Amino acid sequence: MNPLAQELNELIKQDNPAVIDMLSTLGKNLFMPKGILTQSAEAKEKAHKFNATIGIATEGDKPMYLDCIYEALDEFKPKDLFPYAPATGKPELRKVWKEKMIKENPSLAGKLIGTPIVTNALTHGLSIVADMFIDEGDYIVTPDKFWGNYRLTFCVRRGGEVATFDTFTADGGFNVDGLLEKVRDCGAAKGKVVVLLNFPNNPSGYMPTVDEAKRIADGLVEIAEEGVKIVAVTDDAYFGLFYEDSIKESLFGLLANRSNNLLAIKLDGATKEEYVWGFRVGFITFAATEPKEQNNLLTALEKKVAGLIRGTISNCPHPSQTFVLRALNHPDFAKQKAEKYEIMKARALKVKEVLSSGKYSDEFDYYPFNSGYFMCLKLKNVEAEALRVHLLDKYGVGTISVNKTDLRIAFSCIDVNDVEELFELIYKGCKDLH
Repeated sequence: MNPLAQELNELIKQDNPAVIDMLSTLGKNLFMPKGILTQSAEAKEKAHKFNATIGIATEGDKPMYLDCIYEALDEFKPKDLFPYAPATGKPELRKVWKEKMIKENPSLAGKLIGTPIVTNALTHGLSIVADMFIDEGDYIVTPDKFWGNYRLTFCVRRGGEVATFDTFTADGGFNVDGLLEKVRDCGAAKGKVVVLLNFPNNPSGYMPTVDEAKRIADGLVEIAEEGVKIVAVTDDAYFGLFYEDSIKESLFGLLANRSNNLLAIKLDGATKEEYVWGFRVGFITFAATEPKEQNNLLTALEKKVAGLIRGTISNCPHPSQTFVLRALNHPDFAKQKAEKYEIMKARALKVKEVLSSGKYSDEFDYYPFNSGYFMCLKLKNVEAEALRVHLLDKYGVGTISVNKTDLRIAFSCIDVNDVEELFELIYKGCKDLH
């Protein structure tokens, strides 16, 4: 093992040895090399005469660039576009995102958390978690309604095993007991569990109620206190898009600083929240495991993430970080975001209104939804994949088949005036097939 990795592991042990047991073999071996980036950072501070360190080209005191590129971006300074960003991301953006996170999540008040590290959006953040915490055979607990890319990220890449439970109870609430039972079972078998808490959920569009969220957090803490090492990951890709009765913040704040056997990690980003899917700007944030200073732990985990980023993609794109930072600081940011939220909410409520009419209930019901971009239909008489293909071929309607019975609808891209026609066509498609 590299001495730098050993040094980081010792820092973690000083604050909380339990976190070492949560790390994968790769996670234990990660470190941020003291190479070109470190030396270049030192030179940036001290090389006032000549800086001949990092591999970019300059003209005068500015980065070299092509006018044909810059003319589309000339509202920005070249230094905020063309040079490499630090491996952990643009410092100003990290600071502003943390401030935003604390403001929007009241449960984080007074909690000890690290500074968000920039990722190349949410999937990259999930990949970092997988690399750092999943060894072959480790369990990843998630509801049975989960984003299919989890399998590629955690199972195909890292050899983990997804352990699912029924997402909903018979009366339509989130299955908290099923989650906790599955965590206990997996914890008893392996001693360590990664729990993925994706809310608002993709594909179902469900966000837990305040009571459900509290029961989830308290239950996980109880299991951790019994000795199971839990890595609790909140996949908050659709954060903020809460339309009805639900908790209005991430579960991250309810899990942070609660147990030395529970490491809370928040994944979020501008991708869905700020409607900039192609920008690929996300964040990973670690919480201390108890309510006291754990700077060694948080610093070591940050450096391991930095080393992982350095060893895979080197760093995340600088221009998109600059664009997001500018948006967050824009005087009309909150107003513009609120306007888009109202559009999304109107679509979601229209979908619920149309489906609650009962006119389609002989062919499909719908799973509970109150947030996010999506909702799911539960088909009664036809298979989802057959219906998906038929809708596409005959009616030009695109949907996603999740499994044999479930069809995912992205109401995020359906105008409110088109919602009823969409479900009429889906209903016709069902009738066509039997």
